[in-house]
Amino acid sequence: MKRLWFVTNPNSGSATREKCEAIEAVFAEHGLTLAGRSGFPDDPIPDAETLEGENVDTLVLFAGDGTINAALCKLASWKGAFLILPGGTMNLLAKTLHSETDPHRIIHAAHGSDRRVALPYVEAGPHRAFVGLILGPAAHWFRAREEARKHRFAKIGRAIGFAWRKTFGGGGLRITGIPDAPRGYQAVFVQPVKDGLVVQGVDARDWRAIVELGWDWLTGDWVAARAVTEARAQQIGIAGTGTVLALFDGEPVRLDADASITSGTSLPAFIATRQEEAA
Repeated sequence: MKRLWFVTNPNSGSATREKCEAIEAVFAEHGLTLAGRSGFPDDPIPDAETLEGENVDTLVLFAGDGTINAALCKLASWKGAFLILPGGTMNLLAKTLHSETDPHRIIHAAHGSDRRVALPYVEAGPHRAFVGLILGPAAHWFRAREEARKHRFAKIGRAIGFAWRKTFGGGGLRITGIPDAPRGYQAVFVQPVKDGLVVQGVDARDWRAIVELGWDWLTGDWVAARAVTEARAQQIGIAGTGTVLALFDGEPVRLDADASITSGTSLPAFIATRQEEAA
């Protein structure tokens, strides 16, 4: 870890300008060269050619899970390393890779670490989710969270009402590849694991769980809501036609109903400071 490119997102949780400047001071303290910086989404995430042209060996991401996802997907084949710092609301990938939550301490530990790990992901076409994928009518709760992020409080109520109608106004989402799955889920959460997928489904018979999912999504911890059923699979699909709303690491995508949802594993490119036994 010698030449860095620093990617931040001022709209992601705690990635303020002051904190970014403090992190850059830590880079200088360790004699690390900052070859470039990007403030996403105003600045584009650099491509592999740009990073290679600047002899960058490490991309440092101080942002939320959605920004991190965009960078990891764009640079999936880049041969450099990624250092993920907790700069969002949940910081689930950072917690997986590091035992610390203080970015300064993570940088100190990473500077002396040569450990690189691969991470599993959920994949559907060109889209990947390293934290998780949400499918089904309850995915429409993301609109309420976007209004809350932008402090459009007058619109939050309308967004919640829209999500409620979508959640309870239809028959739910049918999933293939899961034995004995109910006829319709209101929400499906798919997590990547080393040997496949963990699929958690919530159906309309447990409306409290769906409200909980919506509230947790609105307040930030969108993976905390309990699920009604859980299964493991190598591949799942969506029954029906048309498109459905899918949230890849919290970011909305329209997914074709005939898309195949599988798992994959990244290159061993992630700097990990957590002890291997704990991870």
